[in-house]
Amino acid sequence: MQLHDLAPAPASTRARKRVGRGHGSGVGKTAGRGYNGQKSRAGGAKSNGFEGGQTPLARRLPKLPGFRNINRTEFVPVNVGRLDVVFADGDVVDGESLLAKGIIKRADALVKVLGDGELTRRLTVRVDKVSASALAKIEAAGGKVEAPC
Repeated sequence: MQLHDLAPAPASTRARKRVGRGHGSGVGKTAGRGYNGQKSRAGGAKSNGFEGGQTPLARRLPKLPGFRNINRTEFVPVNVGRLDVVFADGDVVDGESLLAKGIIKRADALVKVLGDGELTRRLTVRVDKVSASALAKIEAAGGKVEAPC
């Protein structure tokens, strides 16, 4: 078999419809467009969202105020009061232990410990960020904060 021997299967291809070429073609005169009207005319196709000359919905609605930073880093907040309830004395608080206790939903979530509540247990905290008030409460309770903070 050579390249010039290749051909489509019989009856699998069909010639394109040539509209507006006389009555005998079956698609003469109005060429399948019906009679008068915007859609029968050249250039009559209107874009999505066109509302017949009325101001489109997308332009009638107000723009949202403010600014959304696409590079924002979202942290899951965890308060020291919650750590005091969930963890025992001497425990290590990190992503895996927080996930195991059901405090966060994903192990790779960024966690920030905040200072709301009281802390009475000695904890070793290894999370992404710790606020100044949380750091003071953890150290006052005899715990420590380790990297990656």
